[in-house]
Parts: sequence; C-alpha cells; structure tokens
Amino acid sequence: MNKINTAYIIDDSHIYVFGLSKIIETYKLCNNLMVFEDGEKAIRHISDNLHDNTVLPEIILLDINMPIMNGWDFLNEFAKLKSNISKNITIYMISSSIDPEDLERAKSYKEVSEYIIKPISISRLKELLSAA
Repeated sequence: MNKINTAYIIDDSHIYVFGLSKIIETYKLCNNLMVFEDGEKAIRHISDNLHDNTVLPEIILLDINMPIMNGWDFLNEFAKLKSNISKNITIYMISSSIDPEDLERAKSYKEVSEYIIKPISISRLKELLSAA
C-alpha cells in the first residue's frame, strides 16, 4: 500500500473527525493529516499555499454541511483556484446525507471523484488513501 504524504479532512463533526483521525494514525495511512472545521479555513489555507506542493494534499475528505462555508461553497472556490495548483488533488465528498439530490449535485462537480455516505469503513478508507 502506498502511503500518501498529506490528506485534509474538512468536516465540523468533532466526533467523526476524531474517529477518522485515529484510524488514519493507527494504520499510518498518511504522513501529514490536516483538519479544517469549515470550508473557509481550508480554502484560505490552500490559497495561501498554492505553490507549495509539500503542504497541499493529495486527498481531501470533504463534508457537505458545515458552518461558515459548506462543502458546495468550498467546491466552487476550489474550482476557481484549481488552475493555479500544479498538484493533483483528489476530492471525496463524504456525507451523512442520503438525499439523491446531493448525490446528483456532487456528480456535477468534476472536482469530486466520488460521493461516499458516512460512516466510511476502515477498508474503504484504506483503499481511498492508498489509491492516491
């Protein structure tokens, strides 16, 4: 299994993030895990580090429903920045929403590789983080 260097979790659920972080740490799935509780903090971080591929992630695990800037708004802002980023970043939208409209909306974003319904299994997480 290939280990990725950097992954971002963008999610405001402290319990979910704690569990996900522990799994990633326990199985040593990446070297550097960064957590953002809303999309605005994450997009600001990406914007501030556009040309530093050592800081930018290979994978983003993105929630939909968050305060300040939700996952949809994050995707809109990310799309604006994408042409300035030389690193290939894979985004997985991971949400508890089973609403078919959310699934269809996620498919409309070319930046989203896959829509995954929470909770994500350990084996699926390992698969995602080793595919980068």
